[in-house]
Amino acid sequence: MELSASFLSAAFLLLLVLDPFGNIPIVAALLRGVTPARRWRVVLRECLMAYVVLTIFLFFGQRVMSFLQLSEVSLGISGGVVLFLIALRMIFPPPGGSVFGDTPGGAEPFIVPLAVPAIAGPSAMAMVMLLVSREPDRLFEWFGAMSLAMAVSTAVLVASGKLIHVLGERVLTAVERLMGLILSALAIEMLLRGISGFVKTFA
Repeated sequence: MELSASFLSAAFLLLLVLDPFGNIPIVAALLRGVTPARRWRVVLRECLMAYVVLTIFLFFGQRVMSFLQLSEVSLGISGGVVLFLIALRMIFPPPGGSVFGDTPGGAEPFIVPLAVPAIAGPSAMAMVMLLVSREPDRLFEWFGAMSLAMAVSTAVLVASGKLIHVLGERVLTAVERLMGLILSALAIEMLLRGISGFVKTFA
């Protein structure tokens, strides 16, 4: 499967990587001490921060790769490994709930740990850089795909309280594990493509 074949496939892949359903428990834990009337504003602010971070990596990631002398092959292999680990975490979540913990004293999270690394994590950063490295001439198409994925993710996180109430934690867990299963298959495909590209360099 061509991971960057179209706008919609890229947007769907980025949505899987952003994992909004998996971030719902993290949002609930981090905003436990924040008043309900203000929670959606905090979530919106943190999603905007994450969007800015991913935009920076989308437009300037190529220069960072060139400066560090990183190839598309190495990025593909490392991205596949990271995505696979994220997928495993989605399918088999760690015990104890949020891996980021609660904010001390009911303070609002600011950039860390909600915007980065919960929303804009290493896998999302690597994915936007990989899309651009493979087809740089479609930069603004990838920007649109990332924007669409972030918009959907933001809508899910803003409505996280209602989703927990309406769907229940079991349904949300089932959805996250299904997304994790799909993401694991995509991660393996990315890893195999990276290995194939590495082997071809010796052919």
